[in-house]
Amino acid sequence: MNKRFSGATTALLLLLCLHAPTTLAQAPTFTVPSSEVPQHWTVIVYGDTRFTDPANVKAANPKARRWLVAKIAEEKPDAVLISGDLPYRGSNAADYDIFRNETKAWRDQRIHLFPALGNHELKDGEEAGLQNWWNAFPTLKGHRWYSVVFRNSYFILLDSDTALTDGSEQRKWFAEQIAHLPPGTEFVWVVFHHPPLADGGMNADHTPKRNEVDFAHFVEQQAKQLPAHFVVVTGHIHNYERFNEEGVDYLICGGGGASPHPVTREAKDLYQDTAFPNFHYVKFTFDGKQLNATMVRLADPEAETPRWEAKDSFSINAKSSTSAAKFSY
Repeated sequence: MNKRFSGATTALLLLLCLHAPTTLAQAPTFTVPSSEVPQHWTVIVYGDTRFTDPANVKAANPKARRWLVAKIAEEKPDAVLISGDLPYRGSNAADYDIFRNETKAWRDQRIHLFPALGNHELKDGEEAGLQNWWNAFPTLKGHRWYSVVFRNSYFILLDSDTALTDGSEQRKWFAEQIAHLPPGTEFVWVVFHHPPLADGGMNADHTPKRNEVDFAHFVEQQAKQLPAHFVVVTGHIHNYERFNEEGVDYLICGGGGASPHPVTREAKDLYQDTAFPNFHYVKFTFDGKQLNATMVRLADPEAETPRWEAKDSFSINAKSSTSAAKFSY
């Protein structure tokens, strides 16, 4: 069933039934009414926040996490996409209480929030973890992956804890989704947790796996044939990395507060700055013609007050000029 997003409740999301599509695999799961999205909009992406007891300074840096939340609220984005690992222990409902308490400013501003499942959402018990995730985001109940129409963007949030390989249920659903993009779609954002390509220097648990690598190749093949530009956002590695493969932009945005991971930057990484750690988010603004992106980094997480710096910037052009096109949903 296609549902329409309208504002935010205490769970951050409020959905109203729009209509029942004839083919569920083809239709968007949710739609944000165009009246709620300005023509020149702002989207922020980040992940690996690990909301948990602030006394736990090993799993995450609670000061950096709170500063990032406050800074994002100051940006007044129209949507926030989270690439997974929102809680530290998904089976512990108290971690979601911390999330709700620390992100109150987002609810007050009625910011649309779209999270993807990470491995920590399922930590210490998948069944309890899923239930807590759906309790926090009740409009997602029953969905481990979903899609959202957002004016001239199409958000697709996936579950990389579940198979993304050829023949899998999720791959088939994804293929149907991108084969039936609404008219006027210029940007497709594919958000999931485990990265399909990454720099070196990480342990085996954080290197790209076949599940995501195979899926990324499929995305690249399909992106060549479709009129929209594809942006893939992942996390899992608690750092910032940026790549472009076969015309698809890849971001690793894992600087939301979780304990930092150093990496060995390879030549293919379009971000070569050696500063560490990289607590950060990436802000995208659509100016009517293109996406302009800035990586905003917390300069010194040990300081008494936060200081922010723009450490990376890039632009993404739409493949065709369809911004004024009407949508069918």
